[in-house]
Amino acid sequence: MITGTIIKVAGPLVVAKDIPNAKLYDTVLVSKEELLGEIIEMRGNEASIQVYEETSGIGIGAPVVSQERPLSIELGPGLLSTMMDGIGRDLEKYAQASGHFLTKGERIETLDKTILWDFIPMVEVGATVQENDRLGYVLENHLKHYILSPFNGVITEINKGEFTVDQDVVFIDSIGVPMNRYWPVRKARKYKEKHLPSVPLITGQRIVDTFFPVAKGGTACIPGPFGSGKTVVQHQLAKWSDSDVVIYIGCGERGNEMTDVLNEFPQIVDPITNEPLMNKICLIANTSNMPVAAREASIYTGMSVAEYYRDMGYDVSLMADSTSRWAEALREMSGRLEEMPGDEGYPAYLGSRLADVYERAGIVSLLGSDDYTGSITMIGAVSPAGGDLNEPVTQSTLRVAKVFWALDASLAYARHFPAINWHESYSLYQTRVDEYMKSNHNKNFTVYRQDAIDLLQEEQRIMEVVQLIGKDSLSDEEMLKLEVARMLREDFLQQNAFQEEDTFTSLEKQVKMLVLIMDFYKEATEALVEDHIFLNDILHMDTVYEISRMKYVSDDQRFDEVFIRIRNEFDTLKQGGDVNERV
Repeated sequence: MITGTIIKVAGPLVVAKDIPNAKLYDTVLVSKEELLGEIIEMRGNEASIQVYEETSGIGIGAPVVSQERPLSIELGPGLLSTMMDGIGRDLEKYAQASGHFLTKGERIETLDKTILWDFIPMVEVGATVQENDRLGYVLENHLKHYILSPFNGVITEINKGEFTVDQDVVFIDSIGVPMNRYWPVRKARKYKEKHLPSVPLITGQRIVDTFFPVAKGGTACIPGPFGSGKTVVQHQLAKWSDSDVVIYIGCGERGNEMTDVLNEFPQIVDPITNEPLMNKICLIANTSNMPVAAREASIYTGMSVAEYYRDMGYDVSLMADSTSRWAEALREMSGRLEEMPGDEGYPAYLGSRLADVYERAGIVSLLGSDDYTGSITMIGAVSPAGGDLNEPVTQSTLRVAKVFWALDASLAYARHFPAINWHESYSLYQTRVDEYMKSNHNKNFTVYRQDAIDLLQEEQRIMEVVQLIGKDSLSDEEMLKLEVARMLREDFLQQNAFQEEDTFTSLEKQVKMLVLIMDFYKEATEALVEDHIFLNDILHMDTVYEISRMKYVSDDQRFDEVFIRIRNEFDTLKQGGDVNERV
């Protein structure tokens, strides 16, 4: 075997010369231990290789062999409920083979070749199929995992029964098609057309769905300092979003966070399928104590898996925690390549690399003869040092992400969850989502939402006055605004992740809660200004307490009753009665 030889070793970066058939982005096997690496730069007959495993012990002159194909992920049935590393190796099988610590050179496949899958054909012999047409399906955790045609042709033979993923189940133009296939992770999968996202991704988090929604096929970022709750918010979105499949990438974060996912998610029941949540999740872990180079590849691996399920017509949510650690891996490899650095040492191409990743999200019309659509919603956490949102990774992300959920450490320390700052966050999908909300939930939704946001901003202005001249100088109208703003903050925006009724709120209930609070504010303002009712009487109405309990109520009838009771109590006040009298 003709091999190249190593001439330089610098941590995860290895330089080799005279590699036969070497091309940029090809994978190679480094040294006698056959460590997996990828060529990231070519200069004449010398190739710079980022190695995805520990390089200690590798010396000058060690052999390098090209695999003559780019870094690829094996796709097929069995991806869900698994946990793999950044280059697609099943970590459970890895642990069984070599223990609980990563062993260099271990060759672990992504899919289990011993499991038999019951293939159900959806085509007949003689049928003409196009690329991405559905040939049949197997049940993967009760999700129909469609086997898609890899090319155009005519069905010449169909096998029905139980098969492993590498056995041929259909023959197209006499060419066997197995259930698995390989895909280069840095290459986006093809589609017909990309559309503008307009249907909201329902997360059950009221500040997200009502104030700053992300649409299916959209992009969002969650920047915030340490301890502000980025990972917790992403866990909530992974648990409760109405997605068919969730890809969760632990990119450079601490290992205990992935352990929490493994311990918690199997115990949670998916409200849509009534099955363990883990059944629709694929975890990709490249934590802070795992090889840095593989951290850079983990985002592309996760996106390729997401595109694979999108091409079946499913809505996929991809959580990346965090892209800052991914950018740090880019910075380290760029530094070892001695490239000219950009801001704060990050490579000058940081922005374009981030854009390439986020661009692969979206809602698209799929290839094939049928009119199917699928979507990928990408939500990336950003961990700016010291909470400085002006640092390069955050700013590059804000240029491409359409939703900005600004996490606030002061809210997190005050136990306000989700700790999303409503004064700094925004959503560029708001206009299109408002049209959906007006058509499907409440025609006046936009007015209620904007009035609520204006009231919260007014609260901020009033509190600045209070800090200067004291609360006693406020008028009754301003005191009412403060009280209703408190209702919005504590009774609507704040949620309890450990309370079953409050951890997830349906879109219909969110609208009713918002309307209830804003209708109370309207009635209270009229009573205060026009009927000269005392503010103290308004604030001691029974319905003020009931509004505070609405987040724990699941019965729609109770909302209707409270709406009626608000009006009755205000009528009683206007007539000079005592709303606190008891029969």
